[in-house]
Amino acid sequence: MSPAITGIAGIIVFLVVVFSGVPISFAMLFTGFWGLCFLRSPAAAFDIVAKDLFSNFSSYSLTVIPMFVFMGFIAFHSGIGRSLFNLSHKFVGHFRGGLAIASEAACALFGAVSGSSTAGVATIGTIAIPEMRKYNYDSSMATASIAAGASLGSLIPPSVLFIVYGIATEQSIGKLFLAGILPGILLMLLYMLTIVVLCKYNPSLAPAGQKATRSEKIEAFRGGLIEVFLVFIISLGGLFLGWFTPTEAGAVGAVCLMVITLLEKKMDWNKTMLALLDSTKLSAMIFLLIAGATIFGRFFALTRIPFDLGMWVTGMNISSFAVLMVVLLIYLILGCFIDALALMLLTIPIFYPLVVTTLGYDPIWFGVIMLLVVNMGVITPPIGLNVFVVKGVAPDVPLETIFRGVWPFLIAIIVCILILIIFPQIATVLPDMLM
Repeated sequence: MSPAITGIAGIIVFLVVVFSGVPISFAMLFTGFWGLCFLRSPAAAFDIVAKDLFSNFSSYSLTVIPMFVFMGFIAFHSGIGRSLFNLSHKFVGHFRGGLAIASEAACALFGAVSGSSTAGVATIGTIAIPEMRKYNYDSSMATASIAAGASLGSLIPPSVLFIVYGIATEQSIGKLFLAGILPGILLMLLYMLTIVVLCKYNPSLAPAGQKATRSEKIEAFRGGLIEVFLVFIISLGGLFLGWFTPTEAGAVGAVCLMVITLLEKKMDWNKTMLALLDSTKLSAMIFLLIAGATIFGRFFALTRIPFDLGMWVTGMNISSFAVLMVVLLIYLILGCFIDALALMLLTIPIFYPLVVTTLGYDPIWFGVIMLLVVNMGVITPPIGLNVFVVKGVAPDVPLETIFRGVWPFLIAIIVCILILIIFPQIATVLPDMLM
């Protein structure tokens, strides 16, 4: 059996194992190990697996992940999300659909200290959905706007997905963080525009709220925004200016946020312990995914499928844009069944060499596009993670009602991707300033 056929068989085995209920990290580890046994030898496979597991869990570069994850859980448990939603609510809540628009702004601001879409759903959803129900918002609009808006946390730095992409592709995490700022703002504005258009054509979806006074708006600035601004400037500003490494920036951000929330009495011992426990669980899961993906990637490199795929595309008389569209379509389909982080780690060994090395696309730009596409999967059936988290926040809302409401927001993501394909400078202008 040729290496390429072995690689295809490995993909089939991986999918069978995943759909049988085995966690994706162990499925990648299992498939990669047996693939290495077949292409090399059992002794070589055991040696590679042992070295990769040890090197991944002892890698200094990977310590950046628990640092930023801990910072995100401090923001989650300290209640900063409530203050951010209140700030957004005071400024736009009086417009038709204003609470949903405020939720998008709150999700974007919360993403600047969290980097986790799941935390964004749980935090902003718990606060915003009851408020929207108070003003008789349509259930589909209320829940879908939260599920979609929380995905902004994966684009706006600090983003765990950008960190993992940077480590896997050996790209600058600082540049990736900068690359996500403008696309994140663009997507937030497109979400807001989507809400405005929906409410214009169907006013019953979201009635207008009460207008806040000037003093209420000023008071709202005192909560949440100050923490976000300080942490963003000190931690990520230091990273962008070259004062900190990514790991140091994460540690500085976590300490700054912890000190601020302790001084404001938003954190206590129990909340700190919960943040540490949640950070440990999520970091361990991410480390296992990276270790499994590393072993699977070594197996895939031996199959020469990425090289053969690049040669095949080069020999075909089709444009690089058409190839890119096919790659993005594959991501969109797989994203309906596989978690965003796992999908990135699984497909980077296959598509990154093709898109960046063979087709010549900018690796930083491709990272932004990849995040946008895989994040569509968190709100699409049947495995839309954000939708299921929203379901947990609003258990009385049927899943089909939430899924029905996300389609306009999926269109907004597609429009954002098309804009970035036509104008790639939106994603690359800020990273280019670091050169």
